[in-house]
Amino acid sequence: QVQLVESGGGLVQAGDSLRISCEASGRMFSSIAMGWFRQAPGKEREFVGAISWNGDSTHYTDSVKGRFTISRDNAENTVYLQMDNLKAEDTAVYYCAANPYITTTHTMAAMPASAMDYWGKGTLVTVSS
Repeated sequence: QVQLVESGGGLVQAGDSLRISCEASGRMFSSIAMGWFRQAPGKEREFVGAISWNGDSTHYTDSVKGRFTISRDNAENTVYLQMDNLKAEDTAVYYCAANPYITTTHTMAAMPASAMDYWGKGTLVTVSS
């Protein structure tokens, strides 16, 4: 079992940076890949990026490549999403998620959001233009 709690969302202006966090409980965290997803108003939940269990591999959707960076601290049971040069279209509720059986970042990127077993409640990021 993994419990996930996101934090750090807020209202920022276009071009600003923001870092959001996902704190996990449960011994499984340090051995599983973690993903970030987002859901904008009126849209389906979409993959943003993922990080391998040891942080050596990351994968991002094209729209955030070069602007977003995922990292993790297994000692703190936390995964981070650093978002730079934010745009209005990044406005969404951001969720961290995991499925212990999805072990690679590329596989996680190819799976639908419904394939993830564990979800946090999300944190809202609003980017004003």
